[in-house]
Amino acid sequence: MKRLLLTGFEPFGGEVINPSWEAVSGLPERIGEYEITRLRLPVVFGLAAEMAISAAEKSHPHAILCIGQAGGRSAITPELLGVNLRYAKIPDNAGNQPKDEPVIPGEREAYFSTACPRKMTEAIGKAGVKSELSMSAGAYVCNDLFYSLLAHFEGSDVRVGFIHIPYSSEQGREPSIDMSEIMRGLTAAIESLCG
Repeated sequence: MKRLLLTGFEPFGGEVINPSWEAVSGLPERIGEYEITRLRLPVVFGLAAEMAISAAEKSHPHAILCIGQAGGRSAITPELLGVNLRYAKIPDNAGNQPKDEPVIPGEREAYFSTACPRKMTEAIGKAGVKSELSMSAGAYVCNDLFYSLLAHFEGSDVRVGFIHIPYSSEQGREPSIDMSEIMRGLTAAIESLCG
């Protein structure tokens, strides 16, 4: 079996739940060729990445797939790029609200996902769940985590990917997708992971 580190986030922005963690915690321990280690991350710039890197150094995963909530999206969206930018419209859960700061000073502008996001997008769609490729993970904590992991594992065999999911229907916000559909889409994405 290959090892997958799968992360989701705690609630933020006044929400009671975060569907990223609800989905991650509800998935089985094994999907396809991957044995899954789960990690719940804080919505805090820098700290989320530190915790994920620390967990990866202990579990030595073949792949890392991070899941985050993107309210306003109506599809599951694998991300193509992590960018070297922090810009927060709302404070993170520790009260940080950076404006146009680099994730890692002096590091390059962007890194491409190494987890085959186009392939994941196709696999999610084939599973009957609405999916679109997203060009960038934004500039909030999700991107901060994604960019940091891509920079850290650059040149290694560890595949790093990020997927944004919409609100779940349980949150009572629109647009949304039922949790069962989110989990079906994530399962298909994991089964299609390259590396």
